[in-house]
Amino acid sequence: MMLDQLKETIKTALPELDFVMGWTTGYDPLHATPLYMYEPDDVDQLIWGPLNVHNLAVHLPALRHKKVGIVVKGCDSRSVVELLQENLIDRENVVIFGAPCNGVVDMTKIRKAVPDAHFARSVETADNSLTITTDKDTHTLSLAEVMADKCTRCRFPNAVEADHFVGEKRIPAVETDPYADLESFESQGFAERRDFWMAEMDRCIRCYACRNACPLCVCRDHCVAQSREPHWVSQRDGVRDKFMFQVIHAIHMAGRCTECGECERACPMDIPVLLLKRKLGNVIHDLFDYDAGLDAEARPPLLAFKLEEDSIKEKDW
Repeated sequence: MMLDQLKETIKTALPELDFVMGWTTGYDPLHATPLYMYEPDDVDQLIWGPLNVHNLAVHLPALRHKKVGIVVKGCDSRSVVELLQENLIDRENVVIFGAPCNGVVDMTKIRKAVPDAHFARSVETADNSLTITTDKDTHTLSLAEVMADKCTRCRFPNAVEADHFVGEKRIPAVETDPYADLESFESQGFAERRDFWMAEMDRCIRCYACRNACPLCVCRDHCVAQSREPHWVSQRDGVRDKFMFQVIHAIHMAGRCTECGECERACPMDIPVLLLKRKLGNVIHDLFDYDAGLDAEARPPLLAFKLEEDSIKEKDW
């Protein structure tokens, strides 16, 4: 069984590490939570499956001076690669344990399908389904029904970089990102798109969960949203200020965002902020033929400088 192999692999490597990060069952059987494995007994609590929604790479920069292991899905591994590219972590201090991912769930979709999901008593997962037993009933959902949108367009179900890979590699859901969601949104007129974002930003509570969950949003105490010098964004609760922060966040992530979707998953208001990052990612892809988080040796295009970019012919304008 793949999970058993993964546990044995971690136990073998654990003596050389400070600890290994993975997932375990959280405050109820439906919510996984990060697991820090220091001892072999800790490893026995590890779980693997569609409930492992968090991207644990967000913790790596703060652990830079420790030698740690991390269990990754394909999207998580892209974040690790991007952190390596930006010299925010040291490769020799990180041991990557990868396994094939069949997709993770979207808790918002589950809550819509199972209104009493907050009272889940047990959850059984299979390759293509999820069975949730609550106080009132038992619900069997297809994984496709409640899968996170990012997983439906996943090109990297296997870790793109791993020291230890366990299990049989999966075939990607798609070969190229169709950006169908983006195309559909942009087919609307300007007024419709503006009204959409104004309505979405009006719901934002400025909790910054989107920022805090992002593995590549590393400004932290120097974040433009809270800085007083320069004071780019006020703390007023207006739509313009909230949208200003999201636009700045998206631009900061241009060419760096691996589209792991943590910003959107962490949003308590279900605001589709990943759409902004995907727009910038699409622009970067078209301009530089570049996708973030695939090659630890590559340099993100906006972190490099050329007198003239191959795809931007300024002298011809």
